[in-house]
Amino acid sequence: MMASFGHGTRRHPRSRSRTWSRTGTDRATLGLIGVICAVAGFFVLGIVLGPAAMVCGWLAMGRAWSGSRPTAAVVALVLGAIDTLLAIIWLSGAATPGIGMF
Repeated sequence: MMASFGHGTRRHPRSRSRTWSRTGTDRATLGLIGVICAVAGFFVLGIVLGPAAMVCGWLAMGRAWSGSRPTAAVVALVLGAIDTLLAIIWLSGAATPGIGMF
């Protein structure tokens, strides 16, 4: 009875059943969050939401340029880069947000 006391956890560690999938919904969710951040960044807080969209897009791509790329991840990465660039131009004073309206 005592000889088999510790053998159950060595063959089947508990952490094996608690690991989550590295593909699928996690990456899709990150891509969708990145797209939402990028679109919202065009209207408010572009300097914050642009880099957040880029990070979400990069993580949704699996932190690699090779392999299959989900569409939402690429859209989040590109829109986040555009958003960040526009925010930097606006903050530097080269353009104003209402230029050409009146």
